[in-house]
Amino acid sequence: MKRKVVSALLIAAMTLSLAACGSKEAPADTQAPAETETPAESGQDEEETPAADTGSGDLITVGYAQVGAESDWRTANTESFKSTFTEENGYKLIFDDAQQKQENQIKAIRSFIQQEVDYIVVAPVVETGWETVLEEAKEAGIPVILSDRMMDVSDDSLFEAWVGGNFVKEGETCGDWLAQYLEAAGRGEEEINMVTIQGTIGASAQVGRTEGMANKLAEHSNWKMLEMQSGEFTQAKGQEVMESFLKSYDDIDVVICENDNEAFGAIDAIKAAGKTCGPDGDIIVVSFDSVKAAFESMIAGDLNATFECNPLHGPRVAEIIQKLEAGETVDKIQYVDEAYFDTSMDLEAILAERAY
Repeated sequence: MKRKVVSALLIAAMTLSLAACGSKEAPADTQAPAETETPAESGQDEEETPAADTGSGDLITVGYAQVGAESDWRTANTESFKSTFTEENGYKLIFDDAQQKQENQIKAIRSFIQQEVDYIVVAPVVETGWETVLEEAKEAGIPVILSDRMMDVSDDSLFEAWVGGNFVKEGETCGDWLAQYLEAAGRGEEEINMVTIQGTIGASAQVGRTEGMANKLAEHSNWKMLEMQSGEFTQAKGQEVMESFLKSYDDIDVVICENDNEAFGAIDAIKAAGKTCGPDGDIIVVSFDSVKAAFESMIAGDLNATFECNPLHGPRVAEIIQKLEAGETVDKIQYVDEAYFDTSMDLEAILAERAY
C-alpha cells in the first residue's frame, strides 16, 4: 500500500539571495526513460543510512530526477542515492537522468506522479520554471525533497526540504583563501587579473559561487575580473573557455573554475598554450567540489586549491524521509558539512581516506 505522507507545513521560508537565470536547453525528445534501480554497492564512507520500517512488507518508492552525469561530483552524488535507496534498506528507487535538460526533469517528475511514488527527489537543472509541476505533485500528495540545487518558487510549501552545500559561502571561502595566499606570496597589494569559468548559468551552484566570489572581489580594489564565461560544469567546455581567455588576455593571474572538471580542462588549455599553472606556475587555478581527481591534480602541482561541495546526500535525504514517515517535522534548509584543501596539506594522506 502506497504511503501518501504529507507533512505539516514546516519551518519559515529561507532567505537565499540566488538570482534566477536562463539555461541553454536542448529538445527533450532524447530523454532516456526512467529506470528502476537495483541495489548498488558502494565503497563510500557515508554516514549510516536510516533504514525504512518495512514491517508491513512494503517498500518506500522514491523517484529521483537527477541533473545528469556531467562531472565526477555528479557521479558520486548519484552513487550516494543508489547505494542508500536499496531494497535492503526498505526502498525502491526509480532513477532518471535528465541529461542536463529541465524539460526532461519535468517529464520525469510527472512520470513519478503517474507511478504514484511515495517521495520525489529533484536536483534541479536551474532554479526557475518549477511551480506548475510541483503543484501537480502537491495535489497528488507526494512530498518533494530538493537535493544539491535550489528552486526559486513563490510558495516554499511546494517542497518539504532542501539538502546541499552553502554555495555563497563556498565562493566567499575561495575569496578569503585567495587573499591569504596572495598575501603570503608577497602579492597582497599587486594588481591581480582574474577570469572565471562559471558553471551552468542559472544553476544554484553557479549563482551562489559567483555571488560569493563577487562579494570578496568587492573587498579588494586591486583585484580585476577580466571576464566570466560558462563552462557548463564540463571538462571539455572548461578547456574551450580557457582557450578563449588565453587568446584574449596575456596577463591572467588567477583562474576560478566553478567545478573541478572545468579546472582540468583549463589546466590542459594552459599547458597547451605553453604556460604553467599551480603553486610554481604562471597562473593560480582554483576550483570547487573536491573530488578525488582534484587531489591528484594538486599532488601533480597543477591545481592550487579546491573548495568542497559534499555530494553524499543520500543518507541525509533518507533521514528526512524517515522523519516524514514518522509524522515529524524537518528543517527546511539542511547544509552538508564542507571544507577546503590546498597544496600546503598532506594531500596523499587525505586522498587515501577520501570517500569521493
